[in-house]
Amino acid sequence: MIDSKCKICRRAGQKLFLKGEKCFTPKCTIVRKPYPPGKKGKRRVSPLSEYGKELREKQKLKNWYNLRERQFKKYVKGVLAKRGRVEDPAAILIKILEGRLDNVLFRLGFANSRPQARQFIGHGHFLVNAKKVNIPSYQTKKGDKIHLLPSRAKKKIFQGLNSILKKHKPPSWLELNPEKLEGKIIGEPSIQELSLPIEISTIFEFYSR
Repeated sequence: MIDSKCKICRRAGQKLFLKGEKCFTPKCTIVRKPYPPGKKGKRRVSPLSEYGKELREKQKLKNWYNLRERQFKKYVKGVLAKRGRVEDPAAILIKILEGRLDNVLFRLGFANSRPQARQFIGHGHFLVNAKKVNIPSYQTKKGDKIHLLPSRAKKKIFQGLNSILKKHKPPSWLELNPEKLEGKIIGEPSIQELSLPIEISTIFEFYSR
């Protein structure tokens, strides 16, 4: 049976990297079945309306960051409320989404997917500035240090993490210390570096209706 997360990628028509390591292997479902869910060759694809395009882009970004509709809508509406007072609304939205603790753990390589990062945080495996944080949506900021709780490093799921991190290259706004199992936020994320396969402007149009 195909995982529901794989169906999300197939509907979007592109990889959203929701299954961690599997997404980088030939076993990735969208590689084996690069067409929408349903019987191959029997599913008719109709041209999307403007609303349909906006909905598709909204779903892609929401699923990319593994968020529920209510939470995602809150972020977008918050940025929309500042429209006209900020130079680049899209950059503000991405800064918020990338700044979530679950995303930061994923970007640093401590977790192989955002869902796994959420699980790690919920179980209290990581510290932010030496304090335990169990809220995945916690907003990090420049200067914050994130590291694995020393007592949890012996757990089976984290064995070999040091070797994995040595091969991992985080984005430029993050600094990684594999030896200490520690990461630090040293800058701000940029849309240019992320190269998200999503038209963010259409998402604002969707929620402006």
